[in-house]
Formats: sequence, structure tokens, C-alpha cells
Amino acid sequence: MVSPPHPEDSATAMGSDRPWLAIALGSLLLLMYAPLLYHWADGWLYKTISLEHEYFSHGLLGLPFAAYIAWQKRSQWQALPTCAPGGGGILLLIGLGGYWSPLNTLVSLSLPLMLTGLCLWLKGRNGLRLMRFPLLLVLLATPTDIPYLIAPHILPLQRLIASVAGFLLSQLGMNVQVSHIYLYVNQQTVEVAPHCAGLKMLFTSIYAGLILIYWSTRCWQPIILPFLCGILGLSVSANILRNAILAALYGHGHIATFKWLHDSWGGDLYSALMLVSLIPILRLVEQWFGAKSTGAIASEPK
Repeated sequence: MVSPPHPEDSATAMGSDRPWLAIALGSLLLLMYAPLLYHWADGWLYKTISLEHEYFSHGLLGLPFAAYIAWQKRSQWQALPTCAPGGGGILLLIGLGGYWSPLNTLVSLSLPLMLTGLCLWLKGRNGLRLMRFPLLLVLLATPTDIPYLIAPHILPLQRLIASVAGFLLSQLGMNVQVSHIYLYVNQQTVEVAPHCAGLKMLFTSIYAGLILIYWSTRCWQPIILPFLCGILGLSVSANILRNAILAALYGHGHIATFKWLHDSWGGDLYSALMLVSLIPILRLVEQWFGAKSTGAIASEPK
């Protein structure tokens, strides 16, 4: 008597040629999205992309890192059982529709949708779980309209930056007045515009912070929230200091240095130094909250 085939055996037999299918689909996606990825990278490097899309320039770091993580997990991916196509096919169709959409945001979002659908289609939920962090990096590096939507709601942050920057300059003996989001230094007006409120720096800092958490302490759940709070505090403080320096430079007529820090690679250098400072903050959070977690576990009754 012949026993009926087990469902898993059927899925495996059906997917015996799926590695070739994965290679074919991966090659097709690469051909489809190579122009888009080139457009993003060129715009981020040479600032030829829209100002709001520059907020996602952390993709220069995150997208290659996501590819690296996926490559490192290839043996685990191959060991997963092949699943019958399911919800992944729906996501692939939605992503394909977005790819051919006339809306730039939908074209951009089609990339994480297609990658997520591919993971589900080939390996099911286990594949999605395995690749969740690379997919998160891709999603957070995808240019969208989020900066447009946030900009009208950050006026309180602009006022805070202007007030604190004006206070710092006044403590240094400078002739400064603050009105709303404007600083007047030696009768020269400096505006804390929405693009100067530090959102780009905040987005980049959180993104880099997630990579640091994954790289060094991916299993330490208690440190994630305190570390993200530390990133928020550092980003706001660094941006207040930067605006204070810019106002002082402009108010005292150092226009060339002002442009270097505001528009040129001086701003990139300032951001890079701030990102490097995330490492000691992470170590401090690890030591503090790691020690507290260890102590709490040790004190539990057995």
C-alpha cells in the first residue's frame, strides 16, 4: 500500500528547481531596479536629488549593509524548507503595479514590496523572519514623502532650537535677539528653517543606531529604547550647537565659513563626527543597562 505524500514532501518536490527561480527573479529585480538605485546613489552623493530625498542619504551605508547581511545569511536561507507560493505573490503583483506607477513614491516603495514578496514566495514566513532586518534597512532607506508630511509639524522644534541657540550665544556676550524662529546677530537675520531643524541628522542617527545595535548587541533588548532616546538627545543637542555656530558666523560676516558648514562638506563632516559619537553612547548604555539587567536576573528567586 502506497502512503500519500506528505505536504512538506510535495512542497519540496515542487520547489526542487526553486534555486534557479530565485536566481532568475533576483537577476530580474536587479535589472529592474539598477537605474533607480543609481539615481538614488548619484543624488545622495552629488546632491542632485530633491532636498527631501536627501533625508534618506543614509541609504549609501544601509543598502550595501543590507545586501551584506543577506549574503551572510545565505546558508540559513538555503536550509529553510521551500514553501508553496502564497501571499508573496500578491505582494509581488502590488510591487509590480507600483513600479509602473507614474508616482515617484510608489515606484520607490515597490522595491521593499518586491523584496518582501520574494522572500514570502520562496521561503514563506520563515524566510521573511530571517531577512527582516535587511528588509527593514531597505525600507528605511527608501525615499518617500515622509519629510513633506512632517515639515509642517516641527515648528515647536524650530522655536526650541532658535531659543536655546540664542541663549548660548548671549552667554558668550554676543548681541543676539530671538523672535519666533529667527535669530538676529549684529542685525543679521538667521532663520531656523524646517530643513535646519535637524530631521535629516535625526533620521541618519537612528538608522546608524539600528545598525550599531544589530552589529554589536543584537540580543540585548533592554538597551534599544534607552539608546534610541540617547540618539534623540544627541541629535537635538548637536543641531542646536550647529545652528548657534551658523548664526554666529553669519552675524559676524564669516560668510565663506558659514557656507562651508551649511552647504558644503563641512556639514557632512559635522554629521560624521556626530555619528562617530554614537559608539561611546552605545557603550555607556550597554554598561549601565546591561549591568542592571544582569543584576535583576541574579536577584530573581530560584
